[in-house]
Amino acid sequence: MAGNLIARSVHDLTAAAWFGGSLMGAIGLNGAAAEAKDPAERTRLSSAGWMRWAPVQTAAFATHLAADLAIAWENKGRIAKQDGVARDTAIKTAVTVAGAAVTLYSGILGKKVEKLAGEGAEGATEPRAGASEELKAAQQQLKALQWAIPAFAAAVIVLGAKHGEMQRPKNVFAGLRQ
Repeated sequence: MAGNLIARSVHDLTAAAWFGGSLMGAIGLNGAAAEAKDPAERTRLSSAGWMRWAPVQTAAFATHLAADLAIAWENKGRIAKQDGVARDTAIKTAVTVAGAAVTLYSGILGKKVEKLAGEGAEGATEPRAGASEELKAAQQQLKALQWAIPAFAAAVIVLGAKHGEMQRPKNVFAGLRQ
């Protein structure tokens, strides 16, 4: 029981870090970087902030996955026997993996923007007139991904809450009866 509580707490906190960090970055960091007077500083500052966040994000993902495994191991019987738990576990796993892939791809695009920062920009995700096609493409993709990432993280949090509800005794008994 104590192990499940710890794993569950770590799981929820790391998902919260993913959600909060990505949302703050999209709104706060990218928004503030767009205020820089020098167009070259806009992408440089945003990239610097995201690169500082990347190790924390990576540690949160790794810890989240470890907590996921611990929770799944402790609940393997329930996953196998309770109606709907295996399906929801598979959905949550798919959403987590897809979100992690999108987050990783966003980091790759961010490195590309950082490399091209000298071209300048209107904002972290808004290209400047005359920017190279490479920078424009990366920024346009980042513009969409900056909102997709917190959406994935939010879905993981909601699915985790649903899993928690499925553990209530009345739901376990109802699921085992089916």
